[in-house]
Amino acid sequence: MLIGVIADDFTGASDIASALASGVEGKGGLSTVQFLGIPDGVAPTGIDAGVVSLKSRSIAAREAVRQSVAAADWLIKAGVEQIIFKYCSTFDSTPQGNIGPVAEALADRLGASKVIFCPSFPANGRTVYQGNLFVHDVPLAESGMAHHPLTPMRDSDIRRVLQSQAARRVGHLPYQVVQGGAQSIKKALAQMEAPFVVVDAISDCNLVQLAESQASAPLVTGGSAIAAGLAENFIRRGHARSGQFHGETIDGPEIVIAGSCSGATLGQIEYHRASHPEMAIDVDAVMSGEVDADTYLPFLLENAGNAPLLHSSAPQNVLERIQKHYGSSKVAARLDRLFGDIAAKAVAHGVRRVVVAGGETSGAVANALGFSSLRVGKQIDPGVPVLISTTEKPVALALKSGNFGAPDFFEKALNTMVTS
Repeated sequence: MLIGVIADDFTGASDIASALASGVEGKGGLSTVQFLGIPDGVAPTGIDAGVVSLKSRSIAAREAVRQSVAAADWLIKAGVEQIIFKYCSTFDSTPQGNIGPVAEALADRLGASKVIFCPSFPANGRTVYQGNLFVHDVPLAESGMAHHPLTPMRDSDIRRVLQSQAARRVGHLPYQVVQGGAQSIKKALAQMEAPFVVVDAISDCNLVQLAESQASAPLVTGGSAIAAGLAENFIRRGHARSGQFHGETIDGPEIVIAGSCSGATLGQIEYHRASHPEMAIDVDAVMSGEVDADTYLPFLLENAGNAPLLHSSAPQNVLERIQKHYGSSKVAARLDRLFGDIAAKAVAHGVRRVVVAGGETSGAVANALGFSSLRVGKQIDPGVPVLISTTEKPVALALKSGNFGAPDFFEKALNTMVTS
């Protein structure tokens, strides 16, 4: 393997796997496999990039560090030349969060004296300017992420957020330098004393130039969008050939599960329910133990062929009531367990295509299904590829971050699985 990725959640892992496989401008990147958790044994042969999916974004920092360093150790044994620490393009974290501690531990493990931080993902409206993160044209702290149930982002200045978590000093590389190109970036970074550097980027071109400047860096951190340029570095040097995504097609019964309450997912639910069967989970009944996976499984199986949608998403006022009454972490844990059970039972009953909306929900489903690795296929929407299990009877998955995807994402994902 040439590139190894440590991703702090499952949808983020799929996101960056897609970028590595698609390459710059979708022209083709690296042969990529996504691993669900830290793999056992030796790495498979014949792949250029391996993405280790952790579920470490919202856990205690010490445990996140332990898991991330263990993932790095496995990737180093696999022979990778560069490691990417991938976090969300909205820098999901808190003052007690994991991005700083994990980055410091990985820098120590890899001997990285200068590490960049760039969550920018222009295709999905995430950009960094003057050290501040924007969601489309709205500062992060004024976007819907300010109300995230687990990692509310109430400061748009990524420098301050990162510095609150890290012992190392945090610097800033402004857009005026970035637009000068790879050599300008490289020179400026070499002259900076701060070991951690938040980098401005407002376009894919900026990210390609930034990636070129990091061709020899042992550790890079950021969102998924920089990965295409990092893959191109190896292709340019002749270490890999482009066009390596897996094009396997999967047909058969399908289900759609949504556990996200983001604006994008709520819009996708409204779009899908207009022409497909839909059922909302009764969260109060779930919390009281009145319902379980067997309560909802018949709806999905009976409507196979019509892209049935099961969701727990709710408007902000309903969400706030539920979280206040039961506690947000307890609600999230109970729903994650329920969705995982439902998905596992559905696949056991012959379901072959599974679409999941929401980072935590995707992680729960992936864990419950028990797949050890997934081949990365065609991109559905920016940041979301088709993933195909390496099992004897393959299952196709789409694991979507809550904020990603077009309004018709659910149906598009199911169709792409059949036509990859």
